[in-house]
Amino acid sequence: MAEDKTLTKIPHFDGHYSHWSELMENLLRAKGLWSAVEMGHTEPLDTDMLNENQKALLDESRIRDYQVKHYLFQALDREVFEQILDRSTAKIIWESLKKKFGGNEKIKKSMRNTLRREFELLEMKKGETIDSYFARVTTVSNKLRTNGDDISELKIVEKILRTLTDQFTYVVVSIEESSNIEEMTVDELQSTLYSHEQKFNKGIKAEEDQVLKVEDRPFMRGRGRGSVRGRGRGRPVFNKATIECFKCHNLGHFQYECPKWNKQANYVALEEDDELLLMAEVEEIKEKYEDVWFIDSGCSNHMCNREDMFFNLDKNFSHFVKLGNNTKMLVAGKVWANYKKRE
Repeated sequence: MAEDKTLTKIPHFDGHYSHWSELMENLLRAKGLWSAVEMGHTEPLDTDMLNENQKALLDESRIRDYQVKHYLFQALDREVFEQILDRSTAKIIWESLKKKFGGNEKIKKSMRNTLRREFELLEMKKGETIDSYFARVTTVSNKLRTNGDDISELKIVEKILRTLTDQFTYVVVSIEESSNIEEMTVDELQSTLYSHEQKFNKGIKAEEDQVLKVEDRPFMRGRGRGSVRGRGRGRPVFNKATIECFKCHNLGHFQYECPKWNKQANYVALEEDDELLLMAEVEEIKEKYEDVWFIDSGCSNHMCNREDMFFNLDKNFSHFVKLGNNTKMLVAGKVWANYKKRE
């Protein structure tokens, strides 16, 4: 027999006899050694009576038996190895393992009942991935088949569809309406659900990024006559030394403070006490009145360059305000924060 120089990975016996024996039998058949287990090896009482041909066949039988025993010994740990009382041939070792760990039909029936209960109780956990849940279902299903339960693909597919988390509800409905469940395999179902899971995760990631962008927007704190200051309103206090400018990416200032930012800041200040008036342009009104401006809601001074927007305008009031670019603008009237919509 030609020497086998290929690297062989021997399945280790982990106590699950049915699974291990199937792997080991397949290995021995691939090596052409299964006859040593199936037929066994017998030593003749008197080898002197054998002719040359018979002696050659006996030597080959011995070698096969030694090779199988070598694989079996490699697969067993010391504790299991010591439970084998008779190690004379590979056939005897194999049958001893089967008797000790293979179990009888009564034991297999009890195991099937246990696994069936475990299978029925399976359900996808919150936050669990599709791959993880399918791995758990497949593990129990394979154990059932190993113990003689011929569980069908359809039963596994239906089980999974019933026990997915709520986020897959509309996906399940879509699959049941558009696909023939009876012809769907477990692998096909897993592929379909995995693709939907990736879309879910992509959408969640986009929402999280949007929230972060909103939370990272710089806050401007202003003071005006009658305005409520930023304290106590829940606005966070920043350490500007750690703030990165979105314009130049340097530390120590916000984007609106960046010296490289050409757009002028939309705020003004009364020279009296140098109080800041934060201004914000209202887009809805801008479409109809392009020159209408209002002060930020945290302030009490409202400015507009249209006289017909106000009732009871006091034209005797006159003052200068300082803009963000240090230029000044004349205020030619004053009224208490009332304005009327143009007919």
